[in-house]
Amino acid sequence: MGEGKTRRGIIQASGLAAAGLATGGAGAPGYPPPSPLDAGGVQEGRVAFPPWRGEADPPGEPPPAPLPPGERVGFAVIGLGRISLEQVLPAFASCRLARPTALVSGSPEKAALVARQYGIRPEAVHGYAQLERLRDDPAVQAVYIALPNAMHREYTERAAAIGKHVLTEKPMATSAEDCAAMIAACAQTDVRLMVAYRCQYEQVNRAAIRAVQSGALGRLRFLQAANLQSNGPGPQWRYSRQLAGGGALPDIGLYCLNAARYLSGEEPVEVVAQAWSPPGDARFAEVEESMAFTLRFASGFLAQAQSSYGAYQEKSCRLAGERGSLLLEDAFAYRGQRLRLFRREGDAGLEQMPQLHPRNQFALELDHMARCVRESRRPHTPGEEGLRDQQIMEAIVRSAESGRPEAIPPLPSELPVRGPAPDPA
Repeated sequence: MGEGKTRRGIIQASGLAAAGLATGGAGAPGYPPPSPLDAGGVQEGRVAFPPWRGEADPPGEPPPAPLPPGERVGFAVIGLGRISLEQVLPAFASCRLARPTALVSGSPEKAALVARQYGIRPEAVHGYAQLERLRDDPAVQAVYIALPNAMHREYTERAAAIGKHVLTEKPMATSAEDCAAMIAACAQTDVRLMVAYRCQYEQVNRAAIRAVQSGALGRLRFLQAANLQSNGPGPQWRYSRQLAGGGALPDIGLYCLNAARYLSGEEPVEVVAQAWSPPGDARFAEVEESMAFTLRFASGFLAQAQSSYGAYQEKSCRLAGERGSLLLEDAFAYRGQRLRLFRREGDAGLEQMPQLHPRNQFALELDHMARCVRESRRPHTPGEEGLRDQQIMEAIVRSAESGRPEAIPPLPSELPVRGPAPDPA
């Protein structure tokens, strides 16, 4: 029996060597050495393990292969509000290509605390007026702009002027004019510009895109999307037209609009919309509480969307085609997405729910931007994607104000709105 075990160990080790794995390791003194199945090996610069589960189980996710910290793209996080502190900075722990190396904030006390928490050098903490000091910091290659919408243009232009690549939160800005200026500023200094459309990097949304592209749903007919939440008291910057540019539409309705475009791969030609705010509610004196709109596409595809600051939370998206449909549950949430596919198989209806290894969607978008910086690639969601959504949102607002359908201007033909698809997670 001992001889048989030894022979199997030799066969397993031979298989690993044939797969290009450098095996070895004697194990801890006084204990049997680990088997090649347990120890794994090094293959093309990363640790890899051979399958240990039976064929009936899906394979496990391979171990991550992050770059050493000093080789990752360094980001200066501009603005230390909720999105930065609750989502973006924690997400760097899951990144493989990106790391935080500087902070820009209007609160010295908060910035100093956050810098200590994330191991950021005290000399890499700056106020808003000192942003240009980043020019001389080689540890910073890119910035992440997490400021109110109306501030995105100024800080994009300032970052581009000192040669730093720009990843800005959505919506890209508060006007199409500002979006175009941001694109021009980054083009002039040859820096990458990406808009943080995190859902386009999230794995379940990408699986839905692949399902559409495979033809499994057939010709698309309808999309129904809702992004609803119940907002609290003011004052909040989201209730300021000067800072936010609008209410529920640019903040959360944008997710529905963008999903209609990236899931279908088409561009709308007309919209009809309605806005509503509760009378006498001071929070909505300047911005809309709720916006509903229907987009019409040249193919006949129709997308209906609802966004609101005054309804119980809902973040779903349903897409119907001639041969099948899909449901994205929690499509626009920070986590918890689920995909259900419905189609006919033989004489019966079939429901599928793919099981995907979850990944932090903020980390995915940060790493995509880092890869674009390292490899001089055009981001998947460049400035042109943000500009297109802003043009459509302006048409939605015009329709809500006039009560009539509003034509959406065609895309310029010289440059596609999206860059190459992100690499698999």
